Amino acid sequence: MATYKAPVRDMEFVLNEVINVDSLTKIEKFEDATSDIVSGVLEEAAKQIDGTIGVLNESGDDEGARLNDGEVTTPTGFKEAYAAYAESGWIGLDKDIEFDGQGLPYALATAVTDMLSGANAAFSLYPGLSNGAYEALKAHGTQEQKDMYMSHLSLGDWSGTMCLTEPGAGSDLGQVRTKAAPQDDGSYLIEGSKIFITAGEHDLTDNILHLVLARTPGAPEGIRGISMFIAPKFMVNDDGSLGERNSIVCPSIEEKMGIHGSCTCVLNFNNAKGYLVGELNKGIQNMFVMMNAARLMVGLQGLGVAERATQNAITYAKERKQGRPLTRKAESSFDSDTIIVHPDVRRMLLTMKALTEGCRMMAYDTAKHVDLSESHVDADVRAASKARVDLMTPVCKAYITDVGTEVTGLGVLVYGGHGYIKENGMEQNLRDSKIFCIYEGTNGIQSLDLVGRKLSMNGGQLPKDFFADVLEEIESTASELDFIAGPLKSALSELSKVTDWVIESKQNNLNDAAAVAVDYLQMFGLVTVGYYWLRASKVAVANEGRFYQGKMATAKFFATKLLPRVYGIAPVIMAGSDCVMDPEEDLIV
Repeated sequence: MATYKAPVRDMEFVLNEVINVDSLTKIEKFEDATSDIVSGVLEEAAKQIDGTIGVLNESGDDEGARLNDGEVTTPTGFKEAYAAYAESGWIGLDKDIEFDGQGLPYALATAVTDMLSGANAAFSLYPGLSNGAYEALKAHGTQEQKDMYMSHLSLGDWSGTMCLTEPGAGSDLGQVRTKAAPQDDGSYLIEGSKIFITAGEHDLTDNILHLVLARTPGAPEGIRGISMFIAPKFMVNDDGSLGERNSIVCPSIEEKMGIHGSCTCVLNFNNAKGYLVGELNKGIQNMFVMMNAARLMVGLQGLGVAERATQNAITYAKERKQGRPLTRKAESSFDSDTIIVHPDVRRMLLTMKALTEGCRMMAYDTAKHVDLSESHVDADVRAASKARVDLMTPVCKAYITDVGTEVTGLGVLVYGGHGYIKENGMEQNLRDSKIFCIYEGTNGIQSLDLVGRKLSMNGGQLPKDFFADVLEEIESTASELDFIAGPLKSALSELSKVTDWVIESKQNNLNDAAAVAVDYLQMFGLVTVGYYWLRASKVAVANEGRFYQGKMATAKFFATKLLPRVYGIAPVIMAGSDCVMDPEEDLIV
C-alpha cells in the first residue's frame, strides 16, 4: 500500500530559503505571513491532510463516486474529511478577509494544495475548482454576486464548477451551442448539455455554483459571442437561504482511467436559471481568470502525485532486497542487497527527486509572483510579476504534469512487477497522473499558448526578461557552483537561440511553430528547473547538515544527467514541420 507524508521540510526550504516568501510581509495585507507563520501553517495542514484525507486515497479509488437518480455520493469518508478540511479554514487560506478568508499569500495556499494533491488527488478537485469560481467572481462579478456567493466559496460550504465542454465543443470553445435566453427579471434561462464537468454533482456541500459558457440570441459566431453565467444548483433567496432546486440534472458520470473518487459528470441545463457574470459576449475573457487559476492548480496535482510516487519508490528501494552490485561478489545464492545499491535504480530515484523538487520551486515562485502581481504597491512590480505569471502559467501546467507522468512511471519501474499490481498503489499514481496532462487545456494547447502567444506578448519581452533574470543569477554565482552554473549558462544560450528561431519561423510558416511547440515547452521547462536548482544550490552550499548535502547531490545529478536533454531537443525543434506535414493523410495509417 502506498503512503504519503507531506514533505514539510522541503516546502519550508522552498518557501523560506529559495523564494523568500517572507519578503511578502512588506505588503500590508501579508504582514503576518512571517516564516514562523508559514512553518506553523504547513505543520498544521500536514497533520490534518495526512491523517484524514491521505488515508482515503486508495479506498476512494476502489469505491469511486456513485450516481443514483441524479444524486452523486462521494466515496466513504470523503464527506466527513471535506467538512473537517473546510471547517479548519484551509479552503479560505488565501481568500479575502472581507469574504471570510484568512488573507494569507497564494504562495502559502499553493503549498497546501501541493500536499492535498499528493495525499489524495481525486479529493483535491472538490475544493480546487471552487478557487477558480472565486477568482472569476472577484474579477467580473457584480457587488451583489460577490456578497451572495464569495464568502460561501471561501468557507467551503458551497463549491464551484467550470461548465465549458460540450459533446461538439472541446478545445474549440467557439463551437459552444448552449443557449441563454434573457428574461424580464434580468435572469437568463440556460438550455444545453455540458460534459466532463469536474465535481459537477456531489454530496459534500450545501450548494454548487456552476459557471457556464453559453450564447445569447443574436450573439456573434465563434468565441466572440460567448457569455458567462452563474447557475446555482439551488436558487438563493434574498435573505441568503437556499430555495428551490434549479433545473440542472446529472444524467450520468464518467467511468475514468483514474481519479475515481472525483465525480466527472454530464450536466443538462433544462431552462435552468442563471445570471450574467461580466459583460455580454466577454465570456471567454472572463473565464480565462478561472482557467488560469485552474491551470496552476493542475500543475500542483502533477507535482503532488510525483511527490507521492517518489516517496514510496525511495522507501521501497531501501527495503527491497534483490541482486548484488557489480562491485561485490556474492557469498551465497541467497546473498542480496537492497536495490538502492544498483546504479539504474539510483538513476531513477534521483531523476524523480530532481524533477519533483525542481518543479516545486518553479510552482511556488510562480505563485509568489501571483501575490506580487495582485498586491504590491508599486505598479511596475505588479506589471512585471503579471508578465512572469503569464509566461509561466502554461509551463507550470504542462511541464509539471508531464513530469508527473514521467515520475509516476518511474515509480512503477522501481517496484518492478510489484509496481504493476494494484495492491502496492503505484499503478494508481500513474493512472491518476495522465488526466493532468489533458484537462484545463491539453499540454499541447499549453505549448501552443507559450509559443503562439506568450513568446510574442509585449514585443517578445516576456522571455527576454526571464532569460535576463536567469543570466543574472548565473553571473552572480561563486566558482564553487560551476558544476551547475556553467551547464545552465550553455543551456540558456541554446534556449535563447532556439527561441529566436521559433519566433522567426512563425513569420514564415505557422506549421513550424505548431509542430515543435511541445518540444519547445519541454526545453523551456528544463532550463527553468535548472535555474531553480542553481538558486537552491546557493542556499545549500551556505548551510551545513544532511538535508543541504542532499540538495547539493540532487542539483549535481540534475546538472549532469537531466539538463543536457536540451541538446537533444534543440535540433528536433529547428527541424521544423516538413516531416510532420508533408505526408499525405492517407499515408498515415
